[in-house]
Amino acid sequence: MAEKKPNAAPRPIQGVRASTTPSGVIHVRTYHSGRYVVVGNHLAQHRELSLTAIGLATHILSVPEGTPVDIRTLADRFPEGRERIASALRELEAHGYLERIREHTESGRLVTRTYVHHTPAPAADAGSPTPLRLAGRPPRIHDRRPMAGADVQAAPEEDDQVPPRQPPEPEPPAQRPTPTPTASGPRDPRYDRAAALLAGLRRTDHRLILSQRQVDRLAPAVAAWFEVGATEAAVHHALSAGLPVHMPHPAGVLAYRLDAMRPVPLPPGPVASPSTAKPVGAGGRSAPLQNCDGCDRAFRAPHPGRCRDCRTAWTVPEERVCVA
Repeated sequence: MAEKKPNAAPRPIQGVRASTTPSGVIHVRTYHSGRYVVVGNHLAQHRELSLTAIGLATHILSVPEGTPVDIRTLADRFPEGRERIASALRELEAHGYLERIREHTESGRLVTRTYVHHTPAPAADAGSPTPLRLAGRPPRIHDRRPMAGADVQAAPEEDDQVPPRQPPEPEPPAQRPTPTPTASGPRDPRYDRAAALLAGLRRTDHRLILSQRQVDRLAPAVAAWFEVGATEAAVHHALSAGLPVHMPHPAGVLAYRLDAMRPVPLPPGPVASPSTAKPVGAGGRSAPLQNCDGCDRAFRAPHPGRCRDCRTAWTVPEERVCVA
């Protein structure tokens, strides 16, 4: 007689094929025509990455280019906190799946670019600093060969793959700024006076020690003071008097004073009129005293004769000619 079974056999689930394995996971595969991402087993089955890092890498690979993947954005998107997300990003960087590089934009702003690698790149040295380059420059090209012993299949061709970046062209070496050029002819003596004055400022204040390049840059401004009539003592007093107590950049202080305190040119002096000019004898001395032949008064003149009053009164009315 057949053995009776108290329970009936379970009915199979519709749409799921029967598996020959007694336990473990059973794949229910579905064909995806779009909106999917290809993840290699080297990442999905990584032995050293945490589950958070593997899931975070899968999310970053699935988003389009330009999507923000910084710590704050990811913390707002997922329930994990910032510390766990930051730790996962560091894991991905250590194993070559993520690269964060600081770059300068065209406007001079410093930004951080995040490059995600579909296959692990060679890990950078732990002590090497993060490279800094200009925005728009392609990143360094890593070796895409699979690691030894890893079972990595060839990546399928996708329509949205980015073309390989070309290596950057070498830039010409920057030219050092040359000092103030001098003419091929004789050197301006005012420049030599200005350079000597600037070099001697440290005798007054030991903080006013200038290099040769700083002297060459400041000498034309000192020469401009000499052009408007300033003396060396006046320039020395303007540059060394009343200096601040804390002065980390003495050349900048001197450059500001030379520009802000430069005096105006002296106006031309008054010219003595002929009527008020005193008679001057030979050698620049005053004329000697003479006795007037008309009134016997003393007056200064180079030769004997009549004084001014007598010459005015002693005239011939008809001819208007002075007798003296």
